[in-house]
Amino acid sequence: TITSAATTLDWKYRDQDYHVNIIDTPGHVDFTVEVNRSLRVLDGLVFLFSTVDGVEPQSETNWRLANNYSVSRIGFVNKMDRAGADFHRTVDSIAHRLQTRPVVIQLPLGSEDSFRGVIDLIGERALVFEEDTPQIPIEGPVPEEMIEEFRSYRELMVERIAETDDALILKYIEGEEISKEEIKSALRKATIAYRLVPVMCGSALQNRGIQPL
Repeated sequence: TITSAATTLDWKYRDQDYHVNIIDTPGHVDFTVEVNRSLRVLDGLVFLFSTVDGVEPQSETNWRLANNYSVSRIGFVNKMDRAGADFHRTVDSIAHRLQTRPVVIQLPLGSEDSFRGVIDLIGERALVFEEDTPQIPIEGPVPEEMIEEFRSYRELMVERIAETDDALILKYIEGEEISKEEIKSALRKATIAYRLVPVMCGSALQNRGIQPL
């Protein structure tokens, strides 16, 4: 796109009805004025990163604009189906080049031609997409070959989220179990306050990872 495009949707969550306005802004450096204008009215931002290219110079420019307006944001690592996809490298570049604190809340299930879904670290489940059309993912257990990686990243996720909440960090230090609802609540607060940036992944072209986002 070369201009900002808007659309709306109705969203029902916990018996509450919400009216959501979505603004898609251009990514190219020549159209930064469109991004700047949109940021003035946004409550939140989904920041797209190409897992092939990582953090690009224009990503840094738009990130600084979002900082100027104190807009909270979620990171989405896109194009996991493309050759050269590297989710972990992209997350590292988000942390170092953008000087922020990303917290991985999903892991990719495969990459490039084998990308088929995501691992939900909070829900402790695998979400598999069998078709390239919009659909509800098939839920299942975390694959055996990913159990070790899953446990490592989930522990890191819980630790980072707990560090933003005084009550949770005490429970974490004392080795008490932290519930999924407590994780979600603390993550929401930390995201809105821009203390953390949750990072998810998928392939927009293949409609994989979009529904969880």
